[in-house]
Amino acid sequence: MSVGVEKGWASEALDFLKNPEQLSVYISRLANIIIILLIARIAIRILQSLINKFFETRFFNANQEAKFKIDVPRLETLKGLTKSLVKYTIYFIAFTAILDSFGVEIGALIAAAGIGGLALGFGAQNLVRDIITGFFILFEDQFGVGNYVEIDGVGGIVEEMALRVTKIRGFNGDLYIIPNGEIKKVTNRSTGKMRAWVDISIAYEEDIDNAIKVLEEASEELRNNNPQILEGPIVLGVTNLGNSDVVISVMAKTVPMEQWATERLMRKTFKQAFDKEGIEIPYPRRVVINGDSK
Repeated sequence: MSVGVEKGWASEALDFLKNPEQLSVYISRLANIIIILLIARIAIRILQSLINKFFETRFFNANQEAKFKIDVPRLETLKGLTKSLVKYTIYFIAFTAILDSFGVEIGALIAAAGIGGLALGFGAQNLVRDIITGFFILFEDQFGVGNYVEIDGVGGIVEEMALRVTKIRGFNGDLYIIPNGEIKKVTNRSTGKMRAWVDISIAYEEDIDNAIKVLEEASEELRNNNPQILEGPIVLGVTNLGNSDVVISVMAKTVPMEQWATERLMRKTFKQAFDKEGIEIPYPRRVVINGDSK
């Protein structure tokens, strides 16, 4: 039975090859599809390059500084959505052109879509939800490209926002691709003033008031020399009594994404200030008492 089927296929293939007119039609259609897709890819690259150039020349100067007082992350998000919209539009035009090359009537296809619209609607509802959610994220300014966000336990920098998905680059290099329709709760850590908090310890034998005075002087120097610090640093005082140390906390407010660098700088500055004044930062110690001694 299988041998007969294979002979039938071989016979049909041979007849097809012997018919040059039919073969030329299929080759022509295949070449047409390749040309349409190639033109679509070239058009997408050209238009996206023009979009990049438009945004750069319209809103930024030669030094890549904003000409106007605008929200750069929001602008980058709008640029990404525009490029995504152009890409999907060109692909749709290419798809209709390919169908037309096969003799499919687009008008009849649209009419048939009315019959199968219900089934198509159920199949495409997730896509529509993703696109609508993406527009709401943009217009409500929930977050933008370059923001540090946390979405459903995934944290990182927003690298790209498209019509359907949002791409987040984690600090370990992982790229997370999240459909916009699945974004339920967003924590944006790039808006407003960020908190920098440092706990620094001194030995119980040290003078607490003197240590606080040294920290206040070091904090004032930090504030004057670092424009990324918006408020403070403020010495809050003693916040904990440990086994071998007295903990003093210092808080500052910084521009977004600078809180970690500011914390590192604060620790370094406070340690150097304590070393200069001879204030001991304690380390774990053990006291051994000999039971035989009186």
